[in-house]
Amino acid sequence: MEIRKARRIEQIPPYLFAQIDKKKGEMRQKGMDLIDLGVGDPDLPTPRWIVERLKKGAENPSNHRYPSYEGMIQFRTAVAQWYERRFGIKLDPQTEVLSLIGSKEGIAHVPLAFVDPGDYVLVPSPGYPVYRVATLFAGGTPYFLPLKKENKFLPDLSQVPRNVAEKAKLLFINYPNNPTSAIAERSFYEEIVAFANRHQIIVCHDAAYSEMAFDGFRPPSFLEVDGAKEVGIEFHSLSKTFNMTGWRIGFAVGNAEIVAGLGKVKTNIDSGLFQAIQEAGIEALTHFDTPLPEIIQIYERRRDVMVKGLREIGLQVEWPKATFYLWIEVPRGFTSSQFATLLIEQAGIVATPGNGFGDAGEGYIRMALTVDEARLKEAIERLKGIHF
Repeated sequence: MEIRKARRIEQIPPYLFAQIDKKKGEMRQKGMDLIDLGVGDPDLPTPRWIVERLKKGAENPSNHRYPSYEGMIQFRTAVAQWYERRFGIKLDPQTEVLSLIGSKEGIAHVPLAFVDPGDYVLVPSPGYPVYRVATLFAGGTPYFLPLKKENKFLPDLSQVPRNVAEKAKLLFINYPNNPTSAIAERSFYEEIVAFANRHQIIVCHDAAYSEMAFDGFRPPSFLEVDGAKEVGIEFHSLSKTFNMTGWRIGFAVGNAEIVAGLGKVKTNIDSGLFQAIQEAGIEALTHFDTPLPEIIQIYERRRDVMVKGLREIGLQVEWPKATFYLWIEVPRGFTSSQFATLLIEQAGIVATPGNGFGDAGEGYIRMALTVDEARLKEAIERLKGIHF
């Protein structure tokens, strides 16, 4: 029998990091010692008290049954209280907070609630690949917003054609930004709210890195801006904030109708989030002030080692104020993929080619500061031995 994939699958390229894993496997088979700066997966452990709360919750038989679809009201209340402490935003935990099996899951499902075939979705390029893929799964058409250095890696909404804006249902934004590490101020979010009102577009802000900022900088929430809650939803994750990537716990907050739309998709697709993990999430959100100083200090030191070293080698890289990513311009004469291949083959350094995040990412590579300082110093030494 001939197996035919659906068109929605055929039009989606292989997931970027799956391709990188294949190349890593090839190099390891050749005996290469790899320094993996490819995927943004924290190498630091989850704080012990959060782990202890999970153990306790896992032993409770009442948590062995199906959880509630929307998430435990205690978890959603903890989210609302954290939002008020951190951003000064009041949320109704019953209607304006939804638990997620990681923020990626919520981002992937939200177009299914609001996008019909033929509708546009405004997607940043470069950007987290899920924005584009989720749009295609829903039958929508991605319209890419280039993030350029000369515009501080913010989208220029004035360049969106009127006919596209009028047919757009969603706008994805993400600050602090993956992969560029750019930040946004309140004035940018005010522009976003005005644009969304003008064209009746739902704003989906991916705020996974809001607690991963340096030098005392405190990234604002999109929802802090007047009118934001009327037009948008914000996705958060405990992954980066508390080193919980493997736990798969996040949440969406904002406009009650948008939250309900996403919730309706989820009730028909998944059966909620294991309650013991939600209890651990409550522990994280109620007993720790964010950002966690000891984690931030480690990433600040790593950032300083890498930026200083890369600049000494002659590579162009900004000094990021947030995220644990470095967005590095490739040397003249190389494409993103060519330079990433050179790094892994000649130095055993895994970096992500910028064009994997969208066409506008060409000319850059991304490195993640997710290995210890000693290995980062070794990476710089290896880079000094390459001629480019």
